[in-house]
Amino acid sequence: MSSTMLILIAVAGIFGLLFLVIRTKLHAFVSLMIVSLLVGIAAGMPLGEVITTVEEGMGGTLGFVAIVVGLGAMFGKMLEVSGGVERLAQSLLGRFGEDKSQWALGIAGFLVAIPVFFDVGFIILVPIVYGLAKKSGKSLLYYGIPLLAGLAVTHSYIPPTPGPIAVADLIGADLGWVIFFGVIAGIPSMIIAGPLFGRYIAKRIDVAVPDYMDFEEKEYEKDLPSFWMITSIILVPLVLILINTASTIIFPEGSAVRSITTFIGNPIVALTIATLLTFRILGTKRGYSRQEVQDIATKALEPAGIIILVTGAGGVFKEMLIQSGVGDVLGEMMAGSPLPPILLAFLIAAIVRVAQGSATVSMVTAAGLISPVIDVAGLEGAALGLIVISIAAGATVLSHVNDSGFWLVNRFFGLDVKDTLKTWTVMETLIGLVGLTVALILGLFIT
Repeated sequence: MSSTMLILIAVAGIFGLLFLVIRTKLHAFVSLMIVSLLVGIAAGMPLGEVITTVEEGMGGTLGFVAIVVGLGAMFGKMLEVSGGVERLAQSLLGRFGEDKSQWALGIAGFLVAIPVFFDVGFIILVPIVYGLAKKSGKSLLYYGIPLLAGLAVTHSYIPPTPGPIAVADLIGADLGWVIFFGVIAGIPSMIIAGPLFGRYIAKRIDVAVPDYMDFEEKEYEKDLPSFWMITSIILVPLVLILINTASTIIFPEGSAVRSITTFIGNPIVALTIATLLTFRILGTKRGYSRQEVQDIATKALEPAGIIILVTGAGGVFKEMLIQSGVGDVLGEMMAGSPLPPILLAFLIAAIVRVAQGSATVSMVTAAGLISPVIDVAGLEGAALGLIVISIAAGATVLSHVNDSGFWLVNRFFGLDVKDTLKTWTVMETLIGLVGLTVALILGLFIT
């Protein structure tokens, strides 16, 4: 089949995916599966090979992602149930004081979103924002935007949150580099989109706590765990993964030290250790029975299942592009583009994001499309970590009415659509653009 025809098949596949998700409201998992099958058939693959490719794409992706996302969900749920999220916010506010509460909320969001899903962290911490706004008389946005920025930055850039985990697996990036670059890109993103933008927009849009939001302080069955205990537990998997990445640079292959650090710093092992620590330190040691801990862990897997399936379907789409030959043609075409791969990855993710709203779908779609470019360009190591950050940045910008996060903020802050675009959408776009800028600057020295 000619290169032109294969390109047309790829374009038709992308438009087909957008049509199914946007117009027919078909679930992203089913949409990705249908498009993957149709791309394989249209490209002339034998029907038996199409099925084999589906199985290989799903199995190859979920072998890693399902374990890491599942462990991460249980890890985060224990922090949520134990009151660890609340403790982080309260302690940071106490240390920073009321005058610097914006910074405390931004840092709290940044730390909380490492183990806890964005929406869960926001719902738990938004009563603190309400309380500060009522006490000070300032616009709700003065405190709310920094919290949202902290949560959104980590949710986008730093594993073990599902987005970067999925993209890293799909393009073969080392999670240590992703964490390292995610922190470098995330800190300025949080500062600019959080406290700085929050202060600016609060002077222009005065928002009071919505009348229909009558929150009472959440009661926990046990005393809240200590700040340092929670911080240490959150850092355990990150430090182990970073040690693994550093050891591959410092120690020669085959050395005993490198073998040990590679094992304990593997994301699967690191998150297993962290999850077991939460079960013990935040669970049974604090009075929860083993059955209660098991129930909490089981409950955590419910939202994780959707993410795992969508990511697996993204792996199928990627594998179908490669096996059908579409990927080679796409890779050569995009590799010949004057745009650097980092910017190209950002633009692909941003276009899909704006069109259909879901950050997860835009990230896995962009990863599948950019994967052939990576092979053609010969990118590896640290460069792949930057590609992950650029895709995450593209999947963050320009959140609008087709994104569930848009409506979450709209309701909890009592904003109309116009003001939600001026606040949430601009904040998300700042996060994405700052992240892209950092990735492009780092790319000058790495790629």
